[in-house]
Amino acid sequence: MTTTTAVAPAPRPVLSKLKPKLPWGNPGTYVLAVIVIVLLLSPVAYIILGGFRTNAQISTDPSGFPSPWNINNYIDVLVGSVFWRQVLNSTIAALTTTIGVVTLGLMASYVIARYKFNARGILYSLFAAGLMFPMTVAITPLYLVIKNLGLMNNLGGIILPQIAFALPTTIIILVPFLRAIPDEIEEAAFIDGCSRIGFFWRMVVPLAVPGVITTGILAFIGSWNGYILPLFILNNEASFTLPLGVQSFASQYSVDTAKVLAFTSLSMIPALIFFSLFERRIVGGLTGAVKG
Repeated sequence: MTTTTAVAPAPRPVLSKLKPKLPWGNPGTYVLAVIVIVLLLSPVAYIILGGFRTNAQISTDPSGFPSPWNINNYIDVLVGSVFWRQVLNSTIAALTTTIGVVTLGLMASYVIARYKFNARGILYSLFAAGLMFPMTVAITPLYLVIKNLGLMNNLGGIILPQIAFALPTTIIILVPFLRAIPDEIEEAAFIDGCSRIGFFWRMVVPLAVPGVITTGILAFIGSWNGYILPLFILNNEASFTLPLGVQSFASQYSVDTAKVLAFTSLSMIPALIFFSLFERRIVGGLTGAVKG
C-alpha cells in the first residue's frame, strides 16, 4: 500500500503595489517651487525692466516689455552724484555696524560660553529677550536718546542703535559655536602658557569663523536695508542712506516713473549681489550654530 503526500503549491511572488520612486523627486514639488520663484521675482523683474522704459510706454502698457529699450534712465542715475553719495553713506554705516557687531558680539559670546559665573544664564536670557523687541517698538525713546546725545543727522546716530539691536542675534548664533570648542583644547593651551586673551585670539576666533561670517553678513544686510531708523534720525540729504534716498528720490521725481524705477533697481542690486554671493555662508553658519 502506497501513501501519497500532498505537496503544497509554491507561493506566488507578491508584486509590490508601491510605485517606483522617481530619481529626480516629485514633479509637484518642482512645479510649486517654480510658481513661488516666479511670484517672488516678478516684482523685481518689473522694476528692473521698468527702468529701461519711458513714461509713455509705462502709461500705455504698464506690464509690457521695453520697446525700444531705453538706457538713459540708468545713465542719468549713475552719472549723478546723489546715488553714489548715498551708496557711500550706506557702505560706511553697514561696514561700521558689521565691525562693531562682530567685535562686541564675539567678546560677549566668549564670556557667556566659556566663563562660569552665577549670572551667566541670566545674561544669556537677557540677550535672548532682546529678540522680542524690534527697533520699531523702541523708535520713540531711541529718537529721544539720540537727540540728547547730539547725533541727529549723523551716521553715528544710526550705527550705534543698529549695533545694539543686532547683538542679540549675534550672541544667540555665536554662543553655541564657542561652547562646542572642547575643554581639552583650552586646557592644553593653558598648559603651554597661553593666556585667556591669547586663547581667544589664537583658538577661539579661528574656530568661530563660520559663525562670525554669518553674523557679519546678517548685520551688513540689516544695516544696508535699514529704513525706519534713518527716517527718524537723518533729515539732511547729504547724510541719507540708500533706502531713505530711494524714498526721497521717488518723492522728488514722482512724475518720472521710469527714472524712479531705474533708481530703485540700482539700489537693490548691491544687496542682491551681496546676499547671493554669501548665501551659503549664512546657511552654513546657522547649521553649525544649531549643531553646536
